[in-house]
Amino acid sequence: MADKKTDRRVRRTKALLLQGLMELMETKDIKDISVKELSDLADINRGTFYLHYGDVYDMLAQTEDELFVEFYEIIDRTLTPDGAVHSPRTTLFEVFSFLERHRVVARAMMGPHGDLAFVNRLKDLVKGRLNSILAARRAGPDSRYMESFAVSGCIGVIESWLTQPEPPDPKTMADICGGILESGFGPY
Repeated sequence: MADKKTDRRVRRTKALLLQGLMELMETKDIKDISVKELSDLADINRGTFYLHYGDVYDMLAQTEDELFVEFYEIIDRTLTPDGAVHSPRTTLFEVFSFLERHRVVARAMMGPHGDLAFVNRLKDLVKGRLNSILAARRAGPDSRYMESFAVSGCIGVIESWLTQPEPPDPKTMADICGGILESGFGPY
């Protein structure tokens, strides 16, 4: 019984720290956020912070890694590298649903004070999978540019969507992006 209580307290502590970090990242770069400032905002003792994280960068890295575990699962499930024909809308719906669940974190990570490494990691993952799909379909030499355009375009749409005070739902966004991708990649 004590383990469950401890687990709940650890989860609560980490949630408060994450909420505080995301709040600070709305207005500050990660390099300008101190453990003291974050701990004070979360109303957590600095020593408690150090029980879970080495520093603010470690906390950010652990947060990103946790998000990517779920994101990799979505990509693995919806974008098969064997070239099987799937509607991009299926993957896009899953991605937008994932981002909706993690809106606060995604907005902070992709915002003006966010982590460029997070955005690049996101792009690289999707580009790698798209590259294998296009290769399986024997896409032409232009496929490298198509993949870059598609990924950067979708990231731009996601960034815009995350900043909306009342954004459309994930299905609507999947339909918008899917329609753009399907009409643009028609002959490929």
